[in-house]
Amino acid sequence: MATLEEEHQALLQFLYLAPVGLAQLKMDGEIVMINPLSAQLLMPLSRDGNLNNLFTALETIAPELRHLCASFNEPYGMICDAARLQVNAGIPGKSDPQMLSLTLLKLDAARLMAVISDVSLQVKRERQLQQHEAWLNAILQGMTDYALVPLNSDGGIEQWNESIERVSGLDAAGVYNRSYSIFFPEGAATKEGLADRLHEADQNGWSLQEGYCRRADGTRFWASTLITPLRIRGDNTAFTGALHVDLPEDHSYCLVIRDINEKREASESRRKALLCDHLTGVANRRAFFDAAELELSRMKRSPRPLSLVLFDADSFKSINDRYGHPVGDAVLRHFALMLQETFRQVDIVARIGGEEFAVILPSTSMPEAFAAAERLRAAVEASWVEIDGLRIAYTVSGGIVSADANVSSLDELIKRADAALYEAKEAGRNRIRTWHPGQARRLNMVMP
Repeated sequence: MATLEEEHQALLQFLYLAPVGLAQLKMDGEIVMINPLSAQLLMPLSRDGNLNNLFTALETIAPELRHLCASFNEPYGMICDAARLQVNAGIPGKSDPQMLSLTLLKLDAARLMAVISDVSLQVKRERQLQQHEAWLNAILQGMTDYALVPLNSDGGIEQWNESIERVSGLDAAGVYNRSYSIFFPEGAATKEGLADRLHEADQNGWSLQEGYCRRADGTRFWASTLITPLRIRGDNTAFTGALHVDLPEDHSYCLVIRDINEKREASESRRKALLCDHLTGVANRRAFFDAAELELSRMKRSPRPLSLVLFDADSFKSINDRYGHPVGDAVLRHFALMLQETFRQVDIVARIGGEEFAVILPSTSMPEAFAAAERLRAAVEASWVEIDGLRIAYTVSGGIVSADANVSSLDELIKRADAALYEAKEAGRNRIRTWHPGQARRLNMVMP
């Protein structure tokens, strides 16, 4: 019969040789025991080269972990199951984005167990499969709630049919010779973004999105919009599946709008679970990297302005130290709400670190981005957070960069915005700074 010491040694050997990263933690994230694979995955994320605390090591890519554990009141159970954590954006044409999977278990009142693995290749394959599945679903399901809209090579609507009126309420006069942007709410798309979808349909065979569409009376509904290139037949008609329409001889597309308003709640729940920050509700780090990479590739293919703003709540640690983490969380939620109210619907607002937020502004020049960032800064300075009878005032600083031909990757763009943000902090906080070549020496510095 095995002794307790032998069982202990067997457990340590299993921990050491396990094909996934394993770590035992205290409730505050302090690492008690960790196997080599976990150390290998986590060490590049550690700012100081130490692996004393899992929450600290993952703070830049999973700032919500402390909050999740602190708010889990059950005596034991699953805190998070295979949560996807985006580590970096990768290098286009050279390396794919790195993605970690984290499962966190509460064993008892004093212990946590973390299971960590690299799922970068799995995520890449999942995205490819989801694209194919989404395309088939959009064509084969819900055919009574669709609008079929023939588009010309510029995205203009040249024909009308009853399905358009059934879904959108627009008549022939309302759509003829107009851009397909009329189906979307104001501010939901830029001119360049509309052209991007046509190009992506040519490149990939389709362009699929979910979001709000607009009816003729101004009301909105949640819709799936699919754009596919149409194959021209010899008789100057084109087809998609079994649906045939008359088309001009030049290149053309089919826009399929499906009203999926009844599925919006389930769709939003899935989207929030995957792409939204747990605490603030804005996009999370993974969604930020995906959106920023897409916009950067669009800009390189078809040059247009593109700006990035990094914001940081000033002296946030002192707020947490003085008032406690619940007040700090309330400040972050307030800041996220003000960001959403200030920036456009087409802009991507994300929380990418503990108190650090990013905004991607498509088709936006540096002066335009500065004006928007300054509006946000002034609005925060003039406001406060009220919690438990306290009024907490705070300020924010921001760093802005606009992409140009010299920026080869998203990581480089972020470093430039970081350098501008560092300058804003160094100059006294509560201000906005823009990137300039004189900040190049700061690119490798760590923000205070």
